[in-house]
Amino acid sequence: MAEKVIFPNSTIGVIGSSPNGIALVRKAKKMGFKTAAYGSNAESPTLREADLPIVGRGNDQLQLQRFAERCDLVVYESEQVSSESIKYIQKFTSVPQGSEALELMQDRLLERAFFEQLNVNIAPYATIVSLDDIYQAISSIGFPCVLKPIQKGLMRTAQFVLRKQSDIAKCAELIEQGTFILESWIPYQQEISVVLVRDQNGTLTYMAPLETHYREHRLIQVVGPAEIDKPIWDEAKNIATLIGDNLNYTGVIEVGFFVTQAGAIYVKRIVPAIHEAGYIYQYISNVSLEEEQLRAAANMPIVLPKVVQKGAIGFLQEKDFNAIKTQWILKENWFYNFFRYPASMLPQSTSGFVFTAGQTGTEAKEQLDSTGIWDGARLEEDKNE
Repeated sequence: MAEKVIFPNSTIGVIGSSPNGIALVRKAKKMGFKTAAYGSNAESPTLREADLPIVGRGNDQLQLQRFAERCDLVVYESEQVSSESIKYIQKFTSVPQGSEALELMQDRLLERAFFEQLNVNIAPYATIVSLDDIYQAISSIGFPCVLKPIQKGLMRTAQFVLRKQSDIAKCAELIEQGTFILESWIPYQQEISVVLVRDQNGTLTYMAPLETHYREHRLIQVVGPAEIDKPIWDEAKNIATLIGDNLNYTGVIEVGFFVTQAGAIYVKRIVPAIHEAGYIYQYISNVSLEEEQLRAAANMPIVLPKVVQKGAIGFLQEKDFNAIKTQWILKENWFYNFFRYPASMLPQSTSGFVFTAGQTGTEAKEQLDSTGIWDGARLEEDKNE
């Protein structure tokens, strides 16, 4: 892991092609860095924005080496980047984030083993390689429960909710595709995110807590700062600190939690990269996650975040555009961010988001809800995404 400071006119490379990538490239340019970008699609706005675009697949070692050798350091822009690609790039340049945290969180079994080592609350689970394993595990896991592939980002639609005994037989064909976990269903009242920045000395800096809302595995709204009781925030922060202190990682980390009605806290996931929930910080705080990520990578001092206003963001899909036209001409306090990415490159067809401020985050969310654009009961399958 690099310990030297990276100064302006050095080249920062960004690997990956989600909307995080172009935001990182643009911020790096504003900070005085030269930029390179690596991705598999020449039409990616991230590659088009960079000073040096390099096109290649994740396993193209020749192109990965060519990219790495032209960078003073490399950052990966999301948790979807292959950990194997990062391991290879590390042979030729500095990757302050490292590959260990990325490899850990991309595998649900490795992630849960990490949580168990730290003795933090997670949903009970069992490893599943055959239908018999489900029959044996269901007595301790119980109904409802969720069957998930161990590799995150793969076979997302392969997740299956089991609500009764007869549902087990429906999993037979699915299980033939690989190894899965069977996870208990946590009945939660609130879902929150704790976002922190870990610098190269291991010092942790915390952003304001967020409340997240999902539907069909897709993030639809974020409220910030989250309105949570102090004991819940203190406990979530303590768990996030424990996780941050035990990860070999530099940069932005998101830790997701389920909070039950009784106040019990369960760790949902960790994301060792910029998570889309964090887009709200550019509006409600004095610093963006892109700047914090680059400062950590370049070994610069981390900005102490301060909340400057409260608000909410709602994520948009192409199907929402007609409804947005009405708000476009009515709402003076709505601020839009459209990604302008090809639909094939955007996860779950997310096209952008809108931000609005309020006296509280909840009030801002109510402004969004009143339009009906984000209508729809939260599906129970989302509870254990």
